[in-house]
Amino acid sequence: MNLSSRPKKVAFLTAGGLAPCLSSAVGGLIQRYTELAPEIELIAYRSGYKGLLLGDSYKIGPAERAAAGILHQHGGSPIGNSRVKLTNVKDCLKRGLIREGQDPQKVAADQLVKDGVDVLHTIGGDDTNTAAADLAAFLAQHNYGLTVIGLPKTIDNDVYPVRQSLGAWTAAEQGARYFRNVVAEHNANPRMLIIHEVMGRNCGWLTAATAAAYRQLLDREQFVPGLGLARANLEIHGVFIPEMAIDLAAEAKRLKAVMDRVDNVNLFISEGAGVEAIVAEMQARGQDVPRDAFGHVKLDAVNPGKWFGDQFAKMIGAEKTLVQKSGYFARAAAANAADLRLIQSCTDLAVECALRRESGVIGHDEDRGGVLRAIEFSRIKGGKPFDPRTPWFAELLGQIGQ
Repeated sequence: MNLSSRPKKVAFLTAGGLAPCLSSAVGGLIQRYTELAPEIELIAYRSGYKGLLLGDSYKIGPAERAAAGILHQHGGSPIGNSRVKLTNVKDCLKRGLIREGQDPQKVAADQLVKDGVDVLHTIGGDDTNTAAADLAAFLAQHNYGLTVIGLPKTIDNDVYPVRQSLGAWTAAEQGARYFRNVVAEHNANPRMLIIHEVMGRNCGWLTAATAAAYRQLLDREQFVPGLGLARANLEIHGVFIPEMAIDLAAEAKRLKAVMDRVDNVNLFISEGAGVEAIVAEMQARGQDVPRDAFGHVKLDAVNPGKWFGDQFAKMIGAEKTLVQKSGYFARAAAANAADLRLIQSCTDLAVECALRRESGVIGHDEDRGGVLRAIEFSRIKGGKPFDPRTPWFAELLGQIGQ
């Protein structure tokens, strides 16, 4: 390696929603740079692309380097996130991040040059890395000579062709823990319908993995059926994800039989399930469908969990419906052991790629035999669907009678 090509200054940013990997990924990058190239200056842009556009950054000095290991113990992002799309000029202007007539990508590129940054690490999901891809292309097209390296963060686990996104395993584990307490509400009222809404706009992987993790919790527990503490009441009675067609009438008939038998029904529902039907209803009523800067329907506004609750409650004769969302609980957790191992392998490779000035998104490439590598930005896209025929999920559905 030509040492003269080594970067002199490196910047980090995290963007999009939270995931249980952001703090650890930042910590892992700092640790690895300190181990391999302590002479390289490190900074972090505050609140993602917003900080980059405004030139607002943290300096990572000796104290921060020495304490980087502490970041593995925490969730959230120590350097802050925001949902800013550099190609959405109108939104950037509205937020006051650029002035009239400015191109956000050029503003970002010029800020990187002004700050003397040679390598930019972006840690985020498909939108973040799509933005990074656009920025990398802009930098190359205009000969800025900067390297952009992404890390795939999304609890949906839906970035193509990345086999496993950072933080997704932890989110599933935490969602299962969350519901284990919520499910005790089943005996707070006769004929109780409990809906666990899990994050996942277009991909049902997290809902499926959370359901599997929750049932593993039940496998390790003991029950006292004679006093009403039976697994049947704590069991999952239905899982609904965007990749599966939902026959409401047929499911309601099946679930009413469950309700009549055990006096409660517990459902796991992906926040993206049924959204098309909900949006169609809203538009038919003449309502505006709220969307974010990336053009996505704002799921908290359309409220899929409530919609399913309203539909099923009438059809199965529920006396009370409880809708609970585990998203913010799960996504803000610190990474678990499995994710920590994945994060370390990815941050180690990210630094190695930075030192040789190789751009891309770090992940196990499903199109290259699962090899961990810097995947070309042009091949990164979101919306990778979960296959409901995946053996472990098909087995789960069979076990719950769905």
